Amino acid sequence: MMKALFLEYYKIRRRKVWAMLTLFLAAELGWAAMSMSISISRSADNATWEALIFSLSSMNGLFLPILSAIVVSRICDMEHKGDTWKMLMTTSVGRQAVYAAKFACAGSLILYGILAQVVFIAGFGMFHRLAEPLPAGLLLQFTAGTLIASLLIIAMQQWISLAVKNQAFALCLGMLGGFMGTTASLFPAAVRQLVVWSYYLDLSPVTYVYKASSGTYVTGSMPLIQLSAALILTLVLYVAGNTHVSKQSV
Repeated sequence: MMKALFLEYYKIRRRKVWAMLTLFLAAELGWAAMSMSISISRSADNATWEALIFSLSSMNGLFLPILSAIVVSRICDMEHKGDTWKMLMTTSVGRQAVYAAKFACAGSLILYGILAQVVFIAGFGMFHRLAEPLPAGLLLQFTAGTLIASLLIIAMQQWISLAVKNQAFALCLGMLGGFMGTTASLFPAAVRQLVVWSYYLDLSPVTYVYKASSGTYVTGSMPLIQLSAALILTLVLYVAGNTHVSKQSV
């Protein structure tokens, strides 16, 4: 497994996936910094860690589905363009090991992006000298919730990217996911649970509760139902995709 994982990193070394990922994240974090700075300048009450974490969670619903689709597509497209499945079958590395390695590779790349967001939150909060100390517990939950939501999206995107040679389909699904993730907060709770891209916001430790003409940020632990649903769906999509791709003719 480790040998297959290192092989994935080796194969993407010249595909500039890391650079593309960093530039995409820089755009998101730049947008978040500008949005939060304007919000704080209008009202000092918005200068809180909760507002910062909620803002990133909301933006992740737009950016991370698209970013996950691009990363997974870049990793999986190599096998289609190079027609390397037949070559891999002649080695001791099976297709299931390659599938697992691609999943781990994509997950590690997205984890790099999530950790960059945590560093951004800490740096932005200290720059604006927020009154409360750094909320380590909230940041840990933010990291876990965003990673679990991303692994669910990656499992779905990898299945599509490996099963369908035309990567335009997988990328369109990622863009649709970004739209759904952005608008998910407008859906009723029962409907939102069926929209997998809404889990970026649902698994966030901070929610925004509207009260009349204003609102307030509420913190808490990740909801057990959504957390369990995300983990189960990830396992189902991974196993189904792995089984389907492993049985495809090459």
